Amino acid sequence: MEDLEAKGCVFRIEKCAFDLLSMEEDLINEDDDDIWWELIRRDLSLKSTFLYCDLNRVISSSSDELKRTLTDLANRLFHYMEELDDTIKSRSISLAQICYSDAALVLQEIMAALIPGF
Repeated sequence: MEDLEAKGCVFRIEKCAFDLLSMEEDLINEDDDDIWWELIRRDLSLKSTFLYCDLNRVISSSSDELKRTLTDLANRLFHYMEELDDTIKSRSISLAQICYSDAALVLQEIMAALIPGF
């Protein structure tokens, strides 16, 4: 059962990663609409929550070596996601793009670490 649960978590992580990695064009939208910024922020928050829960489960069931790697990557990812949330609140498109790039890079590293193990 645990193996099936971990595979489901990895599948959801992949789905969230795909969704987050496809948001780049949304962040370069220079629309100053309050609703647009709020929708982007809420979408990021929702996906971050799913990632947090699923990464926590995967990390818990991983080998010690993978556990250390994933924990480090997850900490970096959520640091960048928090910075991205702050830049979206301040409506800074240029800073949001930088934070997004950092988060996307770490997210790709997480996917590369997960795929061989599952």
